[in-house]
Amino acid sequence: MSIREAKWIKSKKDLGEVCPLFFAESSFGAGIKSATLEITALGVYEASINGVRVGDFILAPGWASYARRQPYQTYDVTTLVREGGNLIEVAVGKGWRFHKCKEWGTDSIKPDGTALIASLTVEYEDGSSEEFITDKSWKVRASHTVYSSIYNGEIDDFYRTSGEAYAVTEFPYDNSRLDCSVGVPVTENEEIGSPAVITTPKGETVLDFGQEITGYVRFRFTGFPGRKLALQYFEMLDRKGNVYTKNLRTARQRNEVIQDGNERVYAPRFTFFGFRYVRLEDWPEEVKPENFTAVAVYSKMERTSEFECSDELINKFYSNVLRSQRGNFLDVPTDCPQRNERLGWTGDAQVFSRAAALNYDVSDFFKKWLADLRLEQREDGSVPATCPVSRFGTGYGSPGWADVAVILPWNMYLAYGDRSFLEDNWDMMTRWVDYMQDCALNKSKDGQMSHPWTTDGYGDWLSLDNPDLEAAVGKTDKGYIATAYFALCASILVKAGRVLGKDAAAYRGMHEDILRYFRSTQIDGDGKIRENTQTACVLAIAFDLTDDKKAAGDQLARLIHEAGDHLTTGFIGSAYLLHALTDTGHADVAYTLMLRREFPSWLYAVTKGATTVWERWNGIRPDGKFAKATMNSFNHYAYGAVEDWLVCDMAGLNLVESDPGYASVIFAPKTDPRITHAKASLVTARGKIISEWTTGGDGATEYVFTVPEGVRAYYTLPGGSVQELHAGENRIKQ
Repeated sequence: MSIREAKWIKSKKDLGEVCPLFFAESSFGAGIKSATLEITALGVYEASINGVRVGDFILAPGWASYARRQPYQTYDVTTLVREGGNLIEVAVGKGWRFHKCKEWGTDSIKPDGTALIASLTVEYEDGSSEEFITDKSWKVRASHTVYSSIYNGEIDDFYRTSGEAYAVTEFPYDNSRLDCSVGVPVTENEEIGSPAVITTPKGETVLDFGQEITGYVRFRFTGFPGRKLALQYFEMLDRKGNVYTKNLRTARQRNEVIQDGNERVYAPRFTFFGFRYVRLEDWPEEVKPENFTAVAVYSKMERTSEFECSDELINKFYSNVLRSQRGNFLDVPTDCPQRNERLGWTGDAQVFSRAAALNYDVSDFFKKWLADLRLEQREDGSVPATCPVSRFGTGYGSPGWADVAVILPWNMYLAYGDRSFLEDNWDMMTRWVDYMQDCALNKSKDGQMSHPWTTDGYGDWLSLDNPDLEAAVGKTDKGYIATAYFALCASILVKAGRVLGKDAAAYRGMHEDILRYFRSTQIDGDGKIRENTQTACVLAIAFDLTDDKKAAGDQLARLIHEAGDHLTTGFIGSAYLLHALTDTGHADVAYTLMLRREFPSWLYAVTKGATTVWERWNGIRPDGKFAKATMNSFNHYAYGAVEDWLVCDMAGLNLVESDPGYASVIFAPKTDPRITHAKASLVTARGKIISEWTTGGDGATEYVFTVPEGVRAYYTLPGGSVQELHAGENRIKQ
C-alpha cells in the first residue's frame, strides 16, 4: 500500500478559521527496521510523531498548480517510531490554497476545506511490514492556531484548552493528482539575532533586524494568562521614523499570540512575512533584544558563486541581489514577499534566470516550477503571467513574461548542461512559439505572417522613459517588444532542436521571416533603430535582430548620454542593457551606469540603505518620499538581473554555449580604470572556476584564471585573440 490507498480526511465539525489538528494512535511490534511517512494536505501541514516534528519542510507541501497536481512528501521517520503506542499529530493551516485578500475574493480552488492524507509504513527485521493510513479511525480537534493566512499572518491562542475531539469524515478527492514532490523544500536557513530596539517618534516599540528578511521572528516570552501580544511586520520607517505599512496594501502581516502565562519560545508555523522591522504591541514584559531572532526561510539552495570588486557599493549591491533571490525563492520564484501578491511572475523569473543560476544551484528549484508552468499552459499554447495561476495577475500571453516557457529551459540547459530541461519542456516551448505564429497569421489578410503578433502585455515594466515616473508601462512600443521576443524564442528553438535532434526547420524559417520583417520595418538604412528608446536598442542588439550592432550600440550610448548619462530602461531592457553596451564597444558607458550613485541607478538604492533590490528605481525618491504605495516593494529581484554582467563581463567568467554546463569556459574580462580589482568564482559540477584581475599603480593588469581538471578553458583580453589555458592556476600580465 501507499498514500494512494489512504483516505482523504477532514473534520466532520466545521471549525471555522481554526486550524484542525488531526491525530491518531498506532501500535507497532518489536524489531522495527524502517519507517516511512508519505503525507500531504489541502492547505499546509506540520506533522509530528511522539511529539517530535517530522522533517524540516516549512509550509509543506508547498505551492503548486493544485487544480492539476497535489504534491506529497516522503520522510524517513525510523528514529521517531517506536515499539508499542505511537501518537501521530498533523496540524493543517490554510496556506496558499485558501488565501483571502480583500480585492482578490476567495481563491477559485476550494474543494472541501483543509484536509489530510497520509500513509505510515513500518518494515520489520523479519521482512514483514505494516501500514497505518488516514481513515475514519483518526480524530480531530481545534489546534491552538485559531487563524492562519499566508498574507495576513497568524493568531495562536495558548490560553484556550485544546478542546474536545471530533470525528473525521472521509471524502473523495482525485488521488491520481498525487505527485511525489520534486523541487527543493522550504526550510529555516538563517538566523539574525539581537535586533536594535527603537522607540519611534509616536512612542511605538520597534525591532530593527538591520536587513530585509523573508520569514518570521522566533521569540521568548512569559506573559499573563488571557492577554494578547502582537507583532506587526513591515519593511520601512517613514521620513519621520515612524512605522510605514501602506505598501503592504491589504496584507496585514501580523502575528498575534494569546498568552497562558507559561514561558514559551514561539514562532508562527503557517505563514511568512517580508520585513526588516517589527512593531511590538501590548508586550507583556521588558523588551530584551536577546529574546528575539529573525528566521529567514526559503528554498534550500546551495550557494555557487562569489563576487567582489574594488567598489564597496557594488559589493553591497551584489549581496543585496543574493538576499533578494533568497527572500523570493520560496518554493516558487515570487516577485515580492510582503504585500498581498507574492506571486510567481513569469517575467521576473525570465529576466533573472541567468543570474539566478550563477548565485545558487537552482536546477531542482526550476524543474519543479517548470512542471507547474507546463500544467498551466493553455490548450492554445498561451502561457500565464504568473505560475501557479492566481486570480490576481493571471493574464496570458504577455511578451517577455510568457516567453519564460522558452527562455528559462534554455538558460538552465546552458547553466547545467542538463538536456532534461529541453526534453521535458520541448512541447511547451514549441506550443508557445506556435501560439505566437498563430496569432500573427490570424491578423493577416493575405496569408502572410503579420507583425507584431500582439500589441498587448506589460511592456517594458516600470521603465523611466514614460514622462509619468509613477506609470507602470514604459515608452517602448509593446508590438516591438512582442516581435523581438518572438524572434528570440524562434531562434532558441532552432538551437534546442539541434541539441535534441529535432527537426526545427519550420522554426528556422520562422526566425528568418521575423528578421526580414524587423529589419525592413524597424531599422533605417543607416542602421538606426526607429523605435528610438534605450530598451528598443538593447533588444535589437541582445536578440541579434540587427546586422549592424555597432550602429545600434552607438544609438544606445547616445540615448544614455542625452538622458543625463543614466538609464531609462525597465524590467525588460535593464536585464540586457550593460551586455548590449559592452558587446558593441561601449564598456565604458556600461561601467558609468553600473558605478552611478545618483538616481536612477542600481547603486542609488544602496546609498539609501537598501539591503535587497527594490521593485522601482524610485522606491524612495531623492527627496525622501516613497513612490506610490500601491506598487512599491523593497524586496524585488528583477533589477538584480544585472548581476550576471558583474560576473560575466566585469570579472569575465563565461560559459560556452556549444559546450554547456561549464564543460568549456572562456575568460573575457572587461576592465575599466575606475575599478582596480574584480574576482568571481563559480562552483560547477566539474569544480570551482575562478576569474580574477587586479590593476596596479603602474597601469598593468594581472589576470588569474583558475581552471578545474577536465574543463576546456580559453581567454581573450582586450585587443587580443582567443588563447587556450591549462588546468590549474593561470597568471597573465598585460
